[in-house]
Amino acid sequence: MAVRRFSVLRGGEVSAVTDWIIPFLCGLGASILSAWGVGGGTLLLLVMTLFLDVDQRTAQGINLLFFLPTAAAALVCHARGGYLDKPTLKSAVPLAVAAALAGAWIATNLDVAVLRKPFGVYLLLSGVSLLWPQRRKKQA
Repeated sequence: MAVRRFSVLRGGEVSAVTDWIIPFLCGLGASILSAWGVGGGTLLLLVMTLFLDVDQRTAQGINLLFFLPTAAAALVCHARGGYLDKPTLKSAVPLAVAAALAGAWIATNLDVAVLRKPFGVYLLLSGVSLLWPQRRKKQA
């Protein structure tokens, strides 16, 4: 993994130790923040693309690779607890699979620069939405 942007700060070549310590520390920091409820995957995407010089597609693939086992474990736990609405699940899964396949096809056929813009807009809108508290309806 190249940490080219940090070599400018240090004024030369990046040592092998720095080449793995910086990604490790970024991953550790993102995991701690995600334990507090902050989206660790989103943070890692930003770190990988902005600081570690990983292209957007590769960063999204790495993020997905780590997300899928977590989602599978959550699905099993929710199923065991009886928290799944099976009729909704049966109608949602085919649509979700189709959307995932379409999204993967679009992502592999678009230029990386084009992928970064909608992701940036998504992050911006997500951040702005956190500034305003949501009104919750009182249950009767």
